[in-house]
Amino acid sequence: MYDNVCKFLAESYSQDFAQWLLGEPIGLTQLSPSELSVAPIRADALILLDSEQVVLHLEFQTRPDASIPFRLADYRLRVYRRYPNKQMRQVVLYLKPTESELVHQTVFEISGMRHAFEVIRLWEVPAAELLQFPGLLPLAVLSRAEDKVQTLQQIAQQIDTLPEQETKSNVAAATSVLAGLVLEKAVIRQILREEIVKDSVIYQDILEQGLQQGLQQGAQAGEATLVLRLVKRRLGDPGQEVETRIRSLSVDQLEALGEALLDFTQPEELTTWLEDHA
Repeated sequence: MYDNVCKFLAESYSQDFAQWLLGEPIGLTQLSPSELSVAPIRADALILLDSEQVVLHLEFQTRPDASIPFRLADYRLRVYRRYPNKQMRQVVLYLKPTESELVHQTVFEISGMRHAFEVIRLWEVPAAELLQFPGLLPLAVLSRAEDKVQTLQQIAQQIDTLPEQETKSNVAAATSVLAGLVLEKAVIRQILREEIVKDSVIYQDILEQGLQQGLQQGAQAGEATLVLRLVKRRLGDPGQEVETRIRSLSVDQLEALGEALLDFTQPEELTTWLEDHA
């Protein structure tokens, strides 16, 4: 959820990100990973912004990820294949403080190849640096500011001065989500007006995702219950451990198990199937 909110900010307020990271408000348009020929690697975590001269590649991360250096090198080569004459700026933005050394890695290196990229640890960035731009206001609560509550109050005050209602709502909603990484919900609700947050497309998207997730969980639970009934009829009580494993299967896995059960005659066959497929 946090990565997606950051992607929304980068897409909607790309000039603010360009001003902050590139030093000038270059007009940027979104470049789809599918345009780079090869299937994307975890495209949910990245955004590619394109101009005539430069491609800005942003990766938002809430936790350390050992695959980041390879991913950055991989996308640099993909962009070079597609746009050999364009410069490329690659920045990984880590949102949540950690002691992991992974958030300090800025190089991918193997025999005969070395690729460097940039890393920004938001908890080391001065709040004032982010408070300059409407699209970066939600990130400011994750900055180096010692008093997070006071920083959130500053953000709320600046949100109130934004001229467009849509921008107010979207920035407030994004701030509300990201502030959840460092502040209690009660504090956030006290400072950010709920009616503004609820008007945003981010809030509506979160509601929709929650509904879809609930429906998916309901379908999975119902399928698991049905399969367990079949197991008990055909093989007897499978025991708590096996039942727990079955309840953790995806809908597709449960459907596959339901078909496989037709051929099972011994409990051992169920155990073997779970070892091979779960």
